[in-house]
Amino acid sequence: MRILVATDAWHPQVNGVVRTLTTLARTVSKFGATIEFLTPEGFPSIPLPTYPGLRCALTNRREIAQRIEAARPDAIHIATEGTIGLAVRRYCISRKRPFTTSYTTRFPEYLSARLPVPEAWSYAALRHFHSAAAVTMVSTHSMMANLTHWGFRNLGMWTRGVDIDIFKPERAITLDLPRPIFITVGRVAVEKNIDAFLSLDLPGSKVVVGTGPELEILRNRFPDVTFLGALTDASLASHVAAADVFVFPSKTDTFGLVQLEALACGVPVAAFPVTGPRDVIGGTQVGVLDEDLRTACLAALNISKGACREFALTRSWDVSASQFLGHARSIAASMAEAV
Repeated sequence: MRILVATDAWHPQVNGVVRTLTTLARTVSKFGATIEFLTPEGFPSIPLPTYPGLRCALTNRREIAQRIEAARPDAIHIATEGTIGLAVRRYCISRKRPFTTSYTTRFPEYLSARLPVPEAWSYAALRHFHSAAAVTMVSTHSMMANLTHWGFRNLGMWTRGVDIDIFKPERAITLDLPRPIFITVGRVAVEKNIDAFLSLDLPGSKVVVGTGPELEILRNRFPDVTFLGALTDASLASHVAAADVFVFPSKTDTFGLVQLEALACGVPVAAFPVTGPRDVIGGTQVGVLDEDLRTACLAALNISKGACREFALTRSWDVSASQFLGHARSIAASMAEAV
């Protein structure tokens, strides 16, 4: 089975969407499927408004059609709502071809954090975008409930997994920093709420992994914090595994893959009790959720690293890939019937 995934988020970006898609592509091969990506590569681009550091691909209908037809996919999935996603959506609708989408970023909340745009306006635009899909995949039950509240239909589950061979306690390196070490990983941008973590009065050291438009601002505000820049795969795992607590300060992420990666490294999670953290660690013994993030951080120090690892072992990418392929096969079957 050949699947074409259209995405505006792609390398060299380092974020949960890119890591999810690249890992998915590796995993589906176990099930006899292949994924080809239609990305901004090869298209001219301009800076993305309201999102410093990212760019917007300038697509054209002819090349989009050529790339899709060259891939000869059995199923098409649109992972993002940017210009690539819009162009592929237009292609599918014009040819009456079914497709799936996924809702991976809480864009209305991100946008309202930057500009005075009502969330209802953004949700209306996104609802229209996804309404044409046979299935819109979401990663958590709470996100499904939220989108249902905003009028989204045809929702299906696509959970996330963690690569337990890359992210594991044995990769820990020695960090020459005072203990305990509190670490966070993610795009250094206003919507990630990293300053809420860095402003806390905590013992030991704070470490930030990632880059983004707020990086220099936070460096200047918090000179005692260790900023490591972007790290990937084994290097990321080795630094996360070296920490004592993983702090997830975001209040807008739909899931937060980095939480599972930290748990696989044997590192407990401290977070606010919001969508994402509630779905990953709510009701478990591997993290602490509290409106007082400092309280959560200090309490997480008492959590067993072994328990964190054991929890992560139950969250495999095989399950995630099987869910994704189930949705893809349903539209491939409907396409074959139409032919």
